[in-house]
Amino acid sequence: MTPEAEGFLRRAIELAAAARAGGNPPFGSLLVGPDGTVLAEERNSTITDGNISFHPELKLAVWAARELDAETAAATTMYTSCQPCEMCSGALARSGLGRIVYALSGEQLDGLKSSGSFPAVPQDGPALYDEAKVPVDGYYA
Repeated sequence: MTPEAEGFLRRAIELAAAARAGGNPPFGSLLVGPDGTVLAEERNSTITDGNISFHPELKLAVWAARELDAETAAATTMYTSCQPCEMCSGALARSGLGRIVYALSGEQLDGLKSSGSFPAVPQDGPALYDEAKVPVDGYYA
C-alpha cells in the first residue's frame, strides 16, 4: 500500500471517529478520483438521520451513480474505515466504482463488538416463478 493510500484510509478513520463523536456508528468513507482528488466524503448518520440505510459507503455509491460518468466511476477508488456490509456491497457493485480499499475487515469488526452481528432474517422462496418472471422477463436483455 502506498503512503498516499494510507493517508486516504486514515482520513476514512477520521470520518469514522467524527461519526461516533456525533452520536452515530463509527464508520467513514471517501471517494478518490482517477487523478487522486477527493471527490466526496461521508460518515455514518443512521442514528442522527433516523435512516438505517445511511451508511457512508451506500451514500457515496448513490452519489457516484448519480454524479459520475461510467468511465470516471470505474477509475474511482473508495477508501473506507471498514469492509462494506452486504447492503453496501450490493450498491457498490451497481455504482460502477472501480475499487474499494478498507481498514477493518468485517470479521475484525465483529471481534470488536460485544454483541456480535445482527441476526439473519428468515427468507422463504422462490415461489410463483411463472407469475414473478412476467415483469422481469426481457428487462435485462
